[in-house]
Amino acid sequence: METRNFDLPRYLSVLPLFHEMNAVELQRLAKGCLLRRLERGDMIFRVGQPCEEFHVTVVGQVKLYVLSPGGKEKVIELIGPGSSFAEALMFTDKPYIINAQTLTDTLLLTVRKEAVLTEIDHDPRFALRMLAGISRRLHGLVHDVEAYALHSGLQRVIGYLLRDQDFGSSDSQNAVTISLPVSKATIASRLSLTPEYFSRVLHELESAGLIAVDRRDIRILDAQRLASYQPEI
Repeated sequence: METRNFDLPRYLSVLPLFHEMNAVELQRLAKGCLLRRLERGDMIFRVGQPCEEFHVTVVGQVKLYVLSPGGKEKVIELIGPGSSFAEALMFTDKPYIINAQTLTDTLLLTVRKEAVLTEIDHDPRFALRMLAGISRRLHGLVHDVEAYALHSGLQRVIGYLLRDQDFGSSDSQNAVTISLPVSKATIASRLSLTPEYFSRVLHELESAGLIAVDRRDIRILDAQRLASYQPEI
């Protein structure tokens, strides 16, 4: 996709934050946006850098993460196409408190704070839409914390595999195939698991005849059985 031919106002119009804006507003907002191509492994921002914008993953995958004092990485969130990040922090006038890095070649849309404030001045309802989006992200993070506290590692992995109702390409009445969007190690960190434990759970589920693993492709043989799976004690 060539960025010079990218219809930015049209793309903005399909995002939940902006879909109620009219053509004039979208054109005005587009002037405060930056569209750029990033390669896999590029840093978008680091802890401590000023936060004067928020971002939308147009194509690709982005990870938000923190590092422990010992250098261990913890993935906070994976941001796929059409999802935005850093909106809440942008309004605090404080620097970034997490890191963002591309996991694949990525097309990234950056929306400058000044452009957002201009639209809020024109229509205060725009602020309400931004608050709704921020609230959805907070709800998701609270759900994650609840899962980490109340669910076993096995349940977290199963929940991840079954997270979407549309599991992917169907090849039989019951079997579906999904492709992991990023490495198993990254998904393990996202689920607060070690890579070794994540791989062990996949092996257990495969041995139980519930899934078949081929690198990043995972064939779910029976979603209902997988959802109700209980290991033998």
